[in-house]
Amino acid sequence: QVQLVESGGGLVQAGGSLMLSCAASGSIFINDMGWYRQVPGKQRELVARFSRIGSTRYADSVRGRFTISRDGAKNTVYLQMNSLKPEDTAVYYCYCNARQRGSTAEYDYWGQGTQVTVSS
Repeated sequence: QVQLVESGGGLVQAGGSLMLSCAASGSIFINDMGWYRQVPGKQRELVARFSRIGSTRYADSVRGRFTISRDGAKNTVYLQMNSLKPEDTAVYYCYCNARQRGSTAEYDYWGQGTQVTVSS
């Protein structure tokens, strides 16, 4: 069973920083991995992710302020968020596309979400 465990959310003032972490457990081979966010009444949107070929993709709204990084040996991805704005307030979800050892089937997995609140 694959689990994504997130940590690092919280309350911060505008202009501050937070780092989110997400560790994937299980005997898996990860293809894509990254972060999405969602506010009530809106669709979940991409924040940043690594593709299976190693390239990164950022939402325009966070480029230059957020940095995604990873530790492949630990199946862990991080999101360093700087210069936070009130509009960054959302539930942040970790995501990965992976296959389990011994299988060729690929599936999407999501974490439980972590709240990030930026006060003005």
